[in-house]
Amino acid sequence: MDVKKIPQDAEEFIAEQKRILTENPECANASYNLGVALIQQGKLDEAIGAFNEAIATSGRMFEGYVNLGYIYFKKGDLDRVVEANLRAIEIEPRYARGYVNLGFAYLQMSRTEKAIDALDKAIELNPKAVQAWSNLINAYLQKEDVEKAIETGQKLVEMAPNFALGHNNLAFAYYTRGDCKKAIEHVDKAVSLGFDVHPEFLKKLEPHRQT
Repeated sequence: MDVKKIPQDAEEFIAEQKRILTENPECANASYNLGVALIQQGKLDEAIGAFNEAIATSGRMFEGYVNLGYIYFKKGDLDRVVEANLRAIEIEPRYARGYVNLGFAYLQMSRTEKAIDALDKAIELNPKAVQAWSNLINAYLQKEDVEKAIETGQKLVEMAPNFALGHNNLAFAYYTRGDCKKAIEHVDKAVSLGFDVHPEFLKKLEPHRQT
């Protein structure tokens, strides 16, 4: 789950959006931009207010709901993450990021089938949505369908060979199947790409490395 960055000085940008809102209180874009800047400052409760204002003054502010979902994820409120992203895709049914976020939230809630359905939809809308593929590996592992997890991971790393998280998740799928050779191959690739692999996972693989 991510949020776009504000390119200029944050305080200057916030002041500019507030000035616009003083002159035009119903400017949804200014409220939205203010919310994004407030997130980056860690002012999550203020950002919620800004996004709610944007949503209230624009009938199609699906990005506002997506950013609300991001805030609620940061706050650990997964039910609201789901609610916000459901609203986003209700407004814009072809917004793949909303389905990616839904899938991730459902995965965290162990609502595995719903996670798989949402991630499949994200991939249908955007076949190159690497986060959706990566989370789908974990969803199939959660379902204990290891072969499907490996199949998904293989497709991901073939499509995006430099996506480190994909190699890490595929490595864990191979480890779950008992194929430590393949697990080591992909975990080493993840490390070479700069991924911070969990130390316990590396420790479990160490005895299986050839001396």
